[in-house]
Amino acid sequence: MSLNIVLFEPEIPANTGNIGRTCVATNTRLHLIEPLGFSLEEKQLKRAGMDYWKDLDVTTYVNWEDFCQRNPEAKVYYATTKARHVYSEVNYESDCYIMFGKESAGIPEEILKENPDTCVRIPMVGETRSLNLSNSVAIVLYEALRQNDFSNMKLEGELHRLHWED
Repeated sequence: MSLNIVLFEPEIPANTGNIGRTCVATNTRLHLIEPLGFSLEEKQLKRAGMDYWKDLDVTTYVNWEDFCQRNPEAKVYYATTKARHVYSEVNYESDCYIMFGKESAGIPEEILKENPDTCVRIPMVGETRSLNLSNSVAIVLYEALRQNDFSNMKLEGELHRLHWED
């Protein structure tokens, strides 16, 4: 099993660094669609990803068309505030791709319009525009991992059983 997180033109290095760290911790591949709003050598990116960045399985693409050409069979779910489906209502395949848009604008409307059945959203109240990108990735990724029984991951309960005494 290897889930995939796709970031469409991410703009904030700290978010991408945090997402990279989450991907390493979950054995998830990260796909970055350019242009990026930063250099992959930026200190903020490395600081947020800490020493995990060297262990990250990351692929970059020059644009959306490049991503599509290099991943023609990819089952992609599009995280957006404009979706009808809540992220927990869909069944994530063990090798699916979950895409998130740039911090300032999300995923382009034309991509969303072509894929309405695989668009998912995180419920929010009121006039909240969106959650932080790295938080959104963690929420949806862990739901996909849960649905796939946390395959290939160590579960803390298996490592250490706590015995409570009265």
